[in-house]
Order: sequence, then C-alpha cells, then structure tokens
Amino acid sequence: MNFNIGWHILYVKSRCEKRVYESLKDISLESFLPQIEMIKQWSDRKKTILKPLFPSYVFVNINSSLDFHKALSVQGACAYISFGKEYARVTESEIDKIKLFIGSKDLTEVETNPHIPKVGEIKKITGGSLKGLECEILKVNNASKIIVRIDSLRQNILATIPSTSIV
Repeated sequence: MNFNIGWHILYVKSRCEKRVYESLKDISLESFLPQIEMIKQWSDRKKTILKPLFPSYVFVNINSSLDFHKALSVQGACAYISFGKEYARVTESEIDKIKLFIGSKDLTEVETNPHIPKVGEIKKITGGSLKGLECEILKVNNASKIIVRIDSLRQNILATIPSTSIV
C-alpha cells in the first residue's frame, strides 16, 4: 500500500490514545486527539472526564516515509486505518471541522456512530460555533439530533443542538 502526505488515522491499543498522542508529540510529529467532556457517575460521586471522540484513533500528520514509520514505532500504536488498498486520509478541512465540533459549547450528549443512516434531511446549521456546517437530522425523544459526516473516517458524530439553530 502507498501512503500520501497529510493526515492519517493511527489505530492504537484500547485506552492508550492519550499515551500515543503524547508520545507522537514527544518525537515532534503533529498529532490530534479529539476529546469530549463527559460526566462519569459512580455510586458516591460524579466526575467530569475527557474521553476520546473516536476510541482507538489518533490522527497524525505525515510528511515523509520516515514520519510514517516513526509514528508506527510508538508504543501502543498498532496500524494505520485503511479502506481496501488505500490508507485512510483526513483532509485539513475535516480536521478543522472536528476541532470546531469538539470546541462547541452548544452541544450535549456527544457520541460517535460508524453506521451511516439511510434516511433524514440534510440541513445547514445557522447559529453557534457550527454555523454553516451541513448535517443530517434525526428526531430522538423529541430532541433534535444532528449527524455530521466525516466521510474519510466513515464515521458520524451525533449530538444534541438547539432546534432553532437548524434550517
């Protein structure tokens, strides 16, 4: 398989995302680990934790074949995600959209889903930090849910936003 320069998706061991992300930074490779805040409930307390948006995925910006192999040598890194004979690539624009998405304070109940829905309307978000982003709408328990497609990842991001922000 051939690789191209740009953002690639590194599959890492379960619960090793942060360690791999830090190790990539330590060897001067540009990397990105999208994380979301969630409230963890125990029997005696609640705590806000950061959880990877895409479990077992770390994004790494590859500029040479040396970078490609250096990233794989990091402890906890398993392989690059590929679809068929091509390594999965993520555009700079998609990385920016993910950064915008996780930086938004308007969203609640964020989760990812690899299954692309068959039905639903494509709409544009008109307000908030996701303004201008196209999304697919679902109705779940009277709450408006949006699905933002990240095609190169073959993933969807599901979140609740105010229905007044959608046209």
